[in-house]
Amino acid sequence: MEEPSGAQLLGPVEIRALAEKLDVTPTKKLGQNFVHDPNTVRRIVGAAGLTAEDHVVEVGPGLGSLTLALVDVAKTVTAVEIDPRLAAELPATFQWRAPDLADKLSIVLKDALQVKQADLAVQPTALVANLPYNVSVPVLLHMMEEFPTITKVLVMVQAEVADRLAADPGSKIYGVPSVKASFYGPVTKAGSIGKNVFWPAPKIESGLVKITRVETPWQQDDETRKKVWPIIDAAFLQRRKTLRAALSGYFGSAQAAEDALRAANIDPGLRGEKLDIADYVRLGLQEA
Repeated sequence: MEEPSGAQLLGPVEIRALAEKLDVTPTKKLGQNFVHDPNTVRRIVGAAGLTAEDHVVEVGPGLGSLTLALVDVAKTVTAVEIDPRLAAELPATFQWRAPDLADKLSIVLKDALQVKQADLAVQPTALVANLPYNVSVPVLLHMMEEFPTITKVLVMVQAEVADRLAADPGSKIYGVPSVKASFYGPVTKAGSIGKNVFWPAPKIESGLVKITRVETPWQQDDETRKKVWPIIDAAFLQRRKTLRAALSGYFGSAQAAEDALRAANIDPGLRGEKLDIADYVRLGLQEA
């Protein structure tokens, strides 16, 4: 039973009623699938490891299922929503389901890929979201890049994307998302989510991914990313090639690539999937 002062979470009946009220049909274009299971959103919030001091940013709040659970725990929640109808309805939903907590919520009507620090009144310490599946990796990387204050990440994405993000070097599914996400700290899977907790039920399973931002030997800034990201992209563009061949275009020739790799103490005969983020950073920074 919910505490009177807390948030009353949304179930299937409330989700359908809200959608009908707004004449909203979840769209594939916006990657919308609304969670209608209270236990699932509680599980997500629990896995995020939030405290009462955290300022959370949520991308794609939709009808507010996860948002309501977040305000029960966090100090503030900023919801970034691209759909004006959904953004406009959130305050009313909070007056209905969590009136005593409504002042903890801020809403930003914007495409998450375009969100800047100046758009948020409070800089977030955590990103917790059911990310739009069609743009989940770009949104995740953009938010990590734009908000260095984010130290905790718990996002729900397609199961195969979760596997790729958390993959280790040497794995067949280890690739650009795996390397770039690990630039900020350890990336792990935090569980699986079935199809039936969503409306409409997607055709694929979902997974939870956790990232803990840590201090790294390299600066997590634009200057470092500009030197390292193109090398990662080039290394995986033709992943069956050796690094000597794959990076020949980036460095100007196969010999130049080999020289740079050897200078970074990396075997030019390896493929990109064998290197971890520290290798890529070392190669990018020593080349400068």
